[in-house]
Amino acid sequence: MTSENAQRPPDQPHTLAIDIGGTGLKASVLDESGSMVTSRVRTATTYPLPPEGNGGLLTKLGKLVASLPEADRVSAGFPGMVRNGVVLSAPHFVTTGGPGTDVDPGLEAAWESFDLAGGLRTLTGKATRVANDADVQGLAVVTGSGLELVITLGTGFGTALFLDGDLMPHLEIAHQPFRKGESYNEQLGERTRKEIGEERWNRRVARAVGNLDGLLFFDRLFIGGGNARRVDLTGLGDVSGRVTIVDNSAGILGGIKLWEGHHLGV
Repeated sequence: MTSENAQRPPDQPHTLAIDIGGTGLKASVLDESGSMVTSRVRTATTYPLPPEGNGGLLTKLGKLVASLPEADRVSAGFPGMVRNGVVLSAPHFVTTGGPGTDVDPGLEAAWESFDLAGGLRTLTGKATRVANDADVQGLAVVTGSGLELVITLGTGFGTALFLDGDLMPHLEIAHQPFRKGESYNEQLGERTRKEIGEERWNRRVARAVGNLDGLLFFDRLFIGGGNARRVDLTGLGDVSGRVTIVDNSAGILGGIKLWEGHHLGV
């Protein structure tokens, strides 16, 4: 990253916020208020994608953030189960060509218990926190009142749950059975949306929202991710009054919240 000329006061740290997605890798630098101090940078996610080595995730992220201003700390959202900065599942990145393609045993072994926070710390020389990407998006948008659910609709399907603003332990609902022997991730991801069309996909979204409301009785639902704009709110019925569509930039803007005490095990 490029250096800044002036030293910032200790109480005004800048955060390098990284959003790791199945389709794109995005990053920006946020000031202490959570505002971007520079334009977001993006590069496509390519497959196969091991965590390290030539063409690996860390190498691609190093190139992505090289032109950004100097930051004091790093946060990252990752599309899988993360605990204490360690990747416990990487469903997109263990495949040969992205979601819907064959799983590569070598990639599975490479990603198993990979210390992503440690890798980013070594790459940037900065203190680093990593969490599930839906959790990070949720940190940017929840109101802090009641039981709030966040779902992300993009390459795959993600969820995050908050109680009075506190992030609850992450649940991999995306990989639980949904319908016809397939998971939420398989039935609602971008690959399937393109195959079945917007109308059928929206009916599935409505069914998924109904299932989650019956499970959680959420007070508020936030829908984010690249396909959030495609959601037909009228198809959600009575639930629609508790739904807010949020901008995909939340995947970056939530990064600062990882340093504000609203995190568990990240």
